[in-house]
Amino acid sequence: MSKAGAFDLASGLGGKIEKDDVLSAVDKYEKYHSDFGGAKEDRKANYTDMVNKYYDLVTSFYEYGWGESFHFAPRWKGESLRESIKRHEHFLALQLGLKPGHKVLDVGCGIGGPLREISRFSSTSVMGINNNEYQITRGKALNRVAGVDRTCDFTKADFMKMPFSDNSFDAVYAIEATCHAPDAVGCYKEIYRVLKPGQSFAAYEWCMTDAFDPNNQEHQKIKAEIEIGDGLPDIRSTRQCLAALKEAGFEVIWENDLAKDSPLPWYLPLDTSHFSLSSFRLTAVGRFITKNMVMGLEYVGLAPKGSQRVQSFLEKAAEGLVAGGKKEIFTPMYFFLARKPL
Repeated sequence: MSKAGAFDLASGLGGKIEKDDVLSAVDKYEKYHSDFGGAKEDRKANYTDMVNKYYDLVTSFYEYGWGESFHFAPRWKGESLRESIKRHEHFLALQLGLKPGHKVLDVGCGIGGPLREISRFSSTSVMGINNNEYQITRGKALNRVAGVDRTCDFTKADFMKMPFSDNSFDAVYAIEATCHAPDAVGCYKEIYRVLKPGQSFAAYEWCMTDAFDPNNQEHQKIKAEIEIGDGLPDIRSTRQCLAALKEAGFEVIWENDLAKDSPLPWYLPLDTSHFSLSSFRLTAVGRFITKNMVMGLEYVGLAPKGSQRVQSFLEKAAEGLVAGGKKEIFTPMYFFLARKPL
């Protein structure tokens, strides 16, 4: 897990955006979303710009609060957040049947926490694809620190149009990433194309569950909070993801919402009623300290103007995620294992 501190947070805010342009980038990002008059169609049409702005703005916050692996995990009693995240990644590798020497693709890899862990766990070579330059620069630096730069690498590209030949990879996975795709069928078809016949694709998807009621205003508010706080064009349902997989040509081996069977709620790290020393920065007290630290850093000019607003919409996302989890209308871990026929 990353040991990013206050200086790393301040220096990383805004990613590759020029510091003087961060405030206008926040304005443009917010206007994509419904709370600011934006429409789902605009988010889908401009998903590359929207998602890039989002990750330039939030990556340092993610790494500061969450570590190198930007995802949730089912969690056992007595298990730390860090332990649950690693186990979640190992589970994915085991489901894919990874073997030493396999060539693996991580779709939407962030700064590479999972790909480093999975590569070491399974003795495989993992390529991460990501369209955000700042995250790739950060990920390559972390690869060197971890000593895995010979087996782990990154490609800067749009996962809707991947620069890989057909049938290139022995396995493909995505961890809470393809939810950014404007079109699930198109995304899964591209994954299908680069995967070798007879091999598997596994993913954890962010989805609305069957309990979500599109006519319920409270449900819609929660969905909108998650979308603006997490850079999403439109959160799909589990049924839509399953149908898209089949339309793309995959055989679905098994699928399940892993949140249902988690002994501890997946949203526990974000729940303000929960306190944990091991994930202190995510607690109500830790987030209050971060909020005031960011305010101070912005005031003295170490953090760019607009940083407080980024922290604010991330807080709104946390509220939406917890509310969605408690009402069981949202899951960040709809899991599926699918196979490309021979």
